Amino acid sequence: MDFENTREFARGLDAKDALRSYRDEFIFPKVDGKQVIYFVGNSLGLQPKRTKTYVDEVMNDWANLAVEGHFYAEKPWWDYHERFAAPLSKIVGGLPSEITVMNTLTVNLHLMMVTFYQPTSKRYKIICEEKAFPSDQYMFQSQVKFHGYDPKDAIVEIKRREGEHNIRLEDVLAKIEEVGDELALVLIGGVNYYTGQVFDMKTITAAGHKAGAFVGWDLAHAAGNIKLELHDWGVDFAAWCSYKYMNSGPGNASGCFVHEKHHQNSDLPRFAGWYGHNKVRRFKMEPQFDPVNGADGWQISNLPVLSLAPYLASVEMFSEVGMDKLIEKRNLLTSYLEFILHEVDKEIEGAEFEIITPSNQDERACQLSVFLHGQGRTLFEYLMKNGVITDWREPNVIRLAPAPFYCSFEDMYEFGQVLKKGILVKDKSLV
Repeated sequence: MDFENTREFARGLDAKDALRSYRDEFIFPKVDGKQVIYFVGNSLGLQPKRTKTYVDEVMNDWANLAVEGHFYAEKPWWDYHERFAAPLSKIVGGLPSEITVMNTLTVNLHLMMVTFYQPTSKRYKIICEEKAFPSDQYMFQSQVKFHGYDPKDAIVEIKRREGEHNIRLEDVLAKIEEVGDELALVLIGGVNYYTGQVFDMKTITAAGHKAGAFVGWDLAHAAGNIKLELHDWGVDFAAWCSYKYMNSGPGNASGCFVHEKHHQNSDLPRFAGWYGHNKVRRFKMEPQFDPVNGADGWQISNLPVLSLAPYLASVEMFSEVGMDKLIEKRNLLTSYLEFILHEVDKEIEGAEFEIITPSNQDERACQLSVFLHGQGRTLFEYLMKNGVITDWREPNVIRLAPAPFYCSFEDMYEFGQVLKKGILVKDKSLV
C-alpha cells in the first residue's frame, strides 16, 4: 500500500478498519484532558471496560456465597481456570489439555525448569539469547547455581554480530550444533523485549530437539501478538504473562503450555501441590500425589480467582476477534508507523532515527524499537508530557507498540506531528 502522511489518509484507514469498534472497549488515560496515544501495550495493556463486570461478579459471589462460591458461583471458583483452556489454545496454537493458567511468568518458568532442565555431568548447558530480559537472566543464573554449575560455563548466549542489532537465525542454529551433546535446554524469548525481533521458533525448536535438548519459550512479548503453533512445532513448554498484549492488569496471572507428549511421562520431575492433584479425588485429601492429566497437573496452589477474572474478560475479546484479524491489522498499523517515522526523519534535519526492529514482517510483530541517534531522553520526556505514552530503554531507545485492539491509524499520524514538534523545540522542558 502507498501510505500518505496526512490526517485524512489515516482517518480513511480507520474507517476501513474492521476492528475499530474495539477501541471503545478500552479506558484511555488522559493528559491535559486529552486521550493519550498509548504505545506501551508491550508493557501493560489498557484496561478493557468489561473487566469491571468480571471482577464485580467474583466480588458479589464472595459477598453473597462466601466459601460456597467455590462450587455454587455462576462461574465456580474451583474450576475457574478451566475456562481459559479452549480460548488460550487458539491464541498460542496448542490443545486445550496443554494449557493452564497459574502463578506469574518467572515463577512458571522456574517451575518448568524443574521439569525440563535436567543437567548431567555431560549435558548441562542452557542456550539463551544475548540481552534476554533481566528476569530470565537471573532465573538462568539461579537455576544453574542450584544444580552446582558455574553460570559462566553453563549459560551460553547467542550474540549479535558486530554492528548488528538483531540475532541471525543461522547463528542460533550454529550455536546449537556447536554446543551439541552438552546442551540440556534451549530457552529463548519468542519476541525479544528490547528490539522486537521475532525468532523462528519452529526451526529453532527442531534444531534443539535434534541436538537432544528440551526447548522452551518465554512468550511474554509473543502471546496475543504473533501467530503461534506451539503444538505443531513440538515445543516442550512455554509460559507467558497476561498483562501486556492480553490486557489482564498489572502483574497478573501467567499462562503455561506443556506439550501433550509429556503428559503421561511419570518420570519427569515436577514440584507438586494440591491443585495439580487428580481433580476427582482432590477433596479426599490423599497423601500420595496423583497429577491431573495435562498441563493442569503442573499447578500447585489454589487459583487467585480475583486475578483471573480480568484475564477472562480479555480472553473473551480475543475469542470474538481471533488472532488472524488482529495480526492483519497489526501488520498494517506497524507498517504505517514505520512510514511515519521515516517521513519525520526525512523532513527534519538531525532527527537521525534508526529502527532496530527487523524490517521483514516475518521477523517483527507489534513493536518498533527506535534508536534516537540525534536525540536523547529529553525527547522521550517531551513525548510523555504531550500525551504520547511510550517507554525508554537504555542507552537511547524508545519502544513503540501500536496494539491493534485499541490503537488507531490516526494515532500514528498524530504521533508523527508531536514527534516533529519535540525535535524542533530547543528547550523541551518549557513545553
